[in-house]
Amino acid sequence: MKSTIIKIAAFFLFSPFSQAQTQSDEWNLVANSRDNYYGVAMANGQIGIVTDATPLKTKEIILNGVYDGSPENGISRIVRGIEFLNLRLVINGEEVTASNIDKWEQVVAMKEGTSTTSFRFKDIATIEYTILANRALPFSAMAIVKITPLKDIEMTAANYMTVPEELKQAKRQFRVLKDNQYLMPVFGTIAQTLTGKYKVAASTTFLFDGTSETLEPKGDEVGFTKKLSKGKGFRFAIAGGICTSKDVTDPLNESERQPIYALQEGIDKLLFKHKKAWADLWKSGDIQIEGDLDAQQRVRFALYNLYSFIRPDSRQSIAPMGLSSQGYNGHIFWDTELWMFPTLLVLQPEMAKSCLDYRSDRLAKAKQKASIYGYQGAMFPWESDDTGEEATPTWALTGIFEQHITADVSIAFWNYFTMTQNQSWLRNEWEVLKQTANFWVSRAVENADGSYSINNVVGADEYAQHVDDNAFTNASAIESLKNTIKAAKILNEKVNEEWIKVSEKLVIHKENGITQNYKGYKGQMIKQADVNLLAYPLHIITEKEQIKKDLEYYADKIDKKDGPAMASGVLSVLYARLGDRDKAYDYFVKSYLPNSRPPFGVFSESANSNNPYFATGAGAMLQAVIYGFGGVEQTDKGLQFTKGILPKKWKSLKIIGIGTDEKTIIIN
Repeated sequence: MKSTIIKIAAFFLFSPFSQAQTQSDEWNLVANSRDNYYGVAMANGQIGIVTDATPLKTKEIILNGVYDGSPENGISRIVRGIEFLNLRLVINGEEVTASNIDKWEQVVAMKEGTSTTSFRFKDIATIEYTILANRALPFSAMAIVKITPLKDIEMTAANYMTVPEELKQAKRQFRVLKDNQYLMPVFGTIAQTLTGKYKVAASTTFLFDGTSETLEPKGDEVGFTKKLSKGKGFRFAIAGGICTSKDVTDPLNESERQPIYALQEGIDKLLFKHKKAWADLWKSGDIQIEGDLDAQQRVRFALYNLYSFIRPDSRQSIAPMGLSSQGYNGHIFWDTELWMFPTLLVLQPEMAKSCLDYRSDRLAKAKQKASIYGYQGAMFPWESDDTGEEATPTWALTGIFEQHITADVSIAFWNYFTMTQNQSWLRNEWEVLKQTANFWVSRAVENADGSYSINNVVGADEYAQHVDDNAFTNASAIESLKNTIKAAKILNEKVNEEWIKVSEKLVIHKENGITQNYKGYKGQMIKQADVNLLAYPLHIITEKEQIKKDLEYYADKIDKKDGPAMASGVLSVLYARLGDRDKAYDYFVKSYLPNSRPPFGVFSESANSNNPYFATGAGAMLQAVIYGFGGVEQTDKGLQFTKGILPKKWKSLKIIGIGTDEKTIIIN
């Protein structure tokens, strides 16, 4: 595709925040302490392998789109996979453990999607351990080990697999397959998810530079023993993969094909394919900040995580914690459409499209939910799993009453069309827009004066429960309806007169010049941005004076202790668009700094929580850069670009690969 460069001049103002994240560089995050450790997901959009501070092991593996019931209440939960890359290393008769090593260091290489841990084992050997989920091979992963003896040693390396408690009936096997002269040792484990819904299988083998070592099973491990001479380095790898019956009919045999393929490719070819896939991603979508290493690291780390959590054409979406944990049961919320999708839309449109495919595939279930509650059209669930049915725990009112999600989905579909201007795609997805619009006209009630209300909802501000005319709910419904009307005209579809009537007469309350959070709002503390969302990302409030009034009023109302990270990102965008670079930068920093956890700065949901990685917050922070400082705007005619605005310490901002024609914006 063609590439266009847009150069924009900007001025500078003083910024009060500056804090270095690590002593690393713009592509590599370095940790030298195992205290207070929060790991990073080495993920390829299909599997997420979470790093650990303990030598030679991983914390857990998360499987995208695979759900089974949780033991606590039966509500669906994303499944943890078999940890198949763990290594037991014995040198001169002593096992390498967390207590007998020093000079520990871990480097997350964002450019290449790898995590490398290095350390010294007494005065005997130095060891490096690199893990990766292969970006080019969705079910494949590898751990590469380098040992440099400081004296002559005998070492035993054994691969063992950890089966999480939610998997049952685990069976292990080791066999040596043969095809002509090729011997292919394969170690594997197969298990079932908690209710037996899916089978999960992982298989591995060892790869060597040069002559292969003989593998021997011992108990629940498979490994080899080798003598090494002082100063002579030795490299090997554990390579394999993990598959489930959700994705393939026979996960055991398919998982075994992963190490067999790896044996024929070798370490370097597998590594090359992985690195190239990551290089292609960065080439097609990157953000470069000159003059502020801390901001550069954090912005690129946020991009790295978003890219890690999804694959193009996978028809999967992204949970709030991505593939880093089972947080929020791995369910899909508005977090995708409102907070992560806008970044993916401009930098990785095919990833963004996958999120929409996920919703489109589950339209029938959204229609069923609307019918269950007596409405027309499609009512998307607040929490969605692989089925597309409501997956919110039954005690949470959000599952029934936080209904703006339906508009959020519809708006994301429209925004994809406006950027691509692909009418064939719009035709194929017309039912999503039409059925969500039908939901809103059946949900709204007519008042005595001819206006319309949406009563008894949970707002975007989730502290506001059982309220009428929540600002964001009503505004997103209006925008959804108006977008559907535009789409109908483009496609020559019939426009329902009710869509027009409700979109024009749905109430948004004001009092004393301030847009009201909901009918009867009296200044209570709010959980997160609600009214402010009407100016961005919605287009309901456009007058600058009104935007400024609402900003000044609600910025102080947001819960400073437990409010999630996203609000500050939105406030940053709005202040940047108002030309206030001081406040825009202040809120940009607030969107990540209080929520960063050691040693790599992974996002937690709030300043007061420890539940990383919060991809939702990363999405909001990236929107502050792209749609705030970067001056990018979504319009019905496609992306438009304003002059942007820069914090004082930033010398330049370059956003690479914007839109389907992969523009590059440079702001100096």
